[in-house]
Amino acid sequence: MPSAAPARRQRIVAELGALLTLAGPLIAAQVAQSAMGFVDTVMAGRVSSVDLAAVALGSSIWFPAFLFLLGILMAVTPTVAQLHGAGRQEEIGGHVRQALFLGVLISLAIALALRHAEPVLTLMEVDPRAVPLTLAYLRGVSWGMPAVAGFFVLRHFSEGLSCSKPSMVIGLIGLCFNIVANYLLIYGKLGLPALGGAGCGWATALTMWVMGLGMAVAVRRGAVYRPAKLFAGWPRPDLGEWGKILRLGLPIGCSLFVEASIFAVIALLIGSLGADIVAAHQIALSFASLIFMVPMSIATAISVRVGWALGRGDLLLARRAGGIGIALTVAFALFSAASTYLLRGPIAALYTPHAGVASMAASLLVLGALFQVSDAVQVSASGALRGYKDTRTPMLLLIFAYWVIGLPLGATLGLTSALGPPMGARGFWIGLIAGLSVAALLLTLRLVRVVRKHRRKSLLPAD
Repeated sequence: MPSAAPARRQRIVAELGALLTLAGPLIAAQVAQSAMGFVDTVMAGRVSSVDLAAVALGSSIWFPAFLFLLGILMAVTPTVAQLHGAGRQEEIGGHVRQALFLGVLISLAIALALRHAEPVLTLMEVDPRAVPLTLAYLRGVSWGMPAVAGFFVLRHFSEGLSCSKPSMVIGLIGLCFNIVANYLLIYGKLGLPALGGAGCGWATALTMWVMGLGMAVAVRRGAVYRPAKLFAGWPRPDLGEWGKILRLGLPIGCSLFVEASIFAVIALLIGSLGADIVAAHQIALSFASLIFMVPMSIATAISVRVGWALGRGDLLLARRAGGIGIALTVAFALFSAASTYLLRGPIAALYTPHAGVASMAASLLVLGALFQVSDAVQVSASGALRGYKDTRTPMLLLIFAYWVIGLPLGATLGLTSALGPPMGARGFWIGLIAGLSVAALLLTLRLVRVVRKHRRKSLLPAD
């Protein structure tokens, strides 16, 4: 029919607009949050390469645990989105209260583990100069974990209602606060002791509390949250609801942990090669993580749109949201990869004044540019699958891609002569490229299968 193509374009443009409207504030919030790591790296690097290495090593321990917590609590987003799409507003409040209860309990366990991380550093034989600073950094971070759990739950509650602006505003406030706190605590201003890299940990904890309290105020005052009646009662343990959250969230948390732990293990394995190499790796990783926040934010928007569409019973819209979201993510990744490659020298120089460290970091950024497309595909496909509440199989696929393909290949190239002279950090980054590429392929195939399964059940017409 002559009108079919314009109508299809109109639907695509409408969905793209909805995705961008939701993703825009999410991108700002995620970039602001990731920029805190950028700020930590830059400001600690100005003290010494040992302080920078301490922040890198500490981050490699606490950040995977942080992402594990984040992943579990990300179960709130698709659940709220589906309940919202179905018009079941009052059920949302009870779900969010139980998520808050569960999140705080998990965060306390993580905080306790961070305060007893010395055996991990000893086991990995990291540079002895960096161990005391790393432990002090981790002790500081541990105090902020309960606050960040509360922040995540309330943020995902808000995003599940397609309300992402509070996350953006509070993320930007947190970034500004983090810069000031870092300046005061790292360099010892206003009469405070100069803590060096350890000051980043305490600044991070304080920032977590500012963001958690800020999100609580936003939810308390916002009219969009009132139908959920979140503050109608004090939460009591509901093991049934905890089970629902964990069944959906644990695979997400494990997936994020698996991905982050690859970087953590790499940082710890190369820790014995010297502080300068660890610092160069951290610079490249910090910038790659900053860029990754954009695809990750779009993936969250995809999850919300897919979940909302499924709650309304519109499976055609759910399929369209996933496909358009992945295409948008890939387009950004192509642009960011080219920009990273062309600007790798100036980017590395932003982080450190040490020419040797900057040169090593620039060479790693070349490899970092290469894996951005695969990384974007796998995270956006994961976001779509979360909207379908399909999380267990994606977790298993990621474990295979990262731990069976990526890390063994990286360790072989980086530390052994089995495939040629040991390549050090570069070998590990090549392994990452391989692992991410396999993950992108497997998750895309999984998404196609899930979509086809829903299409067969509903006998949807072709879009």
